[in-house]
Amino acid sequence: MPNRRSFLATSAAFAALGAAPRLWAATEADLGASRSVTTLSDGHLTLPESFVIGDLDPAAVKRILDAAGTQAGGMEPPCNLTLMRHEDALVLFDAGSGHAFMPTAGKLMEALDAAGVAADDITHVIFTHGHPDHLWGVLDDFDEPVFANAQHLMGAAERAYWSDPETVNTIAPERQSFAAGAQRRIELLGDRLASFDDGETILPGIAAVATPGHTPGHMSFELSGDDGRVFLIGDAIGNAHVALAQPSWHAPADQDPKLGVKTRLALLERLAEDGTTAIGFHLPGGGIGRITRDGDVFGWDAG
Repeated sequence: MPNRRSFLATSAAFAALGAAPRLWAATEADLGASRSVTTLSDGHLTLPESFVIGDLDPAAVKRILDAAGTQAGGMEPPCNLTLMRHEDALVLFDAGSGHAFMPTAGKLMEALDAAGVAADDITHVIFTHGHPDHLWGVLDDFDEPVFANAQHLMGAAERAYWSDPETVNTIAPERQSFAAGAQRRIELLGDRLASFDDGETILPGIAAVATPGHTPGHMSFELSGDDGRVFLIGDAIGNAHVALAQPSWHAPADQDPKLGVKTRLALLERLAEDGTTAIGFHLPGGGIGRITRDGDVFGWDAG
């Protein structure tokens, strides 16, 4: 199994927002042969409880949230980006929110700096999907690529969906800004952005696994080395409370809730059965842990 270590550093950016300082966390898994995986915090989102409740039974959801100790009246899911080091490659999975989405997110540059990594050091940026907290940080305030020396890669189906000018007209009204923002960023990346398909080995030790539902072309990734494997979930399992306690319930955050349930159940069963270390973009404890199971209820062990 991978060895894990974690460290914490204070992010002064939060103080600049007039809020109490918060901590960003980085957690590392060693895969052997000079290959390691590190999660870096991009901050957190601030969401109303209605974002999780949707059309579900509010009382039933509230019981789960209360049992999980979530903040009353709102949600603050962490945003855990993943950095994989292998010989000369420095691969970043997702690009974070940047500064145009939420003031509590977009902290990746501070996290990279604390980890001793410059944006120009990144050789590849691989996207799980095109939502703002995963894609919008790819461009700076002047619409120039933040990771100027990197090749950017996105699943072919996901890229086609967000590039389609009709997507903004067919997506839910509250997500139309997602569509416009994704289309613009994909267009501006131009030939810096390449595509890949389900099952493809993108780079040595990085295999793409289609996990649709949250978005039409959402991708997860199996990261492997001589000493173990890590499964990068992305948003296919979106939280450590309702998604685990009641995985068959529709998730309001999923664009195709029915397909999202099918994908989530399959992933939970797989990860709980084989005990693979996993990384969840919005899961606690730095995002690295294991899925556990007790009957029909799943859990998250970040220890």
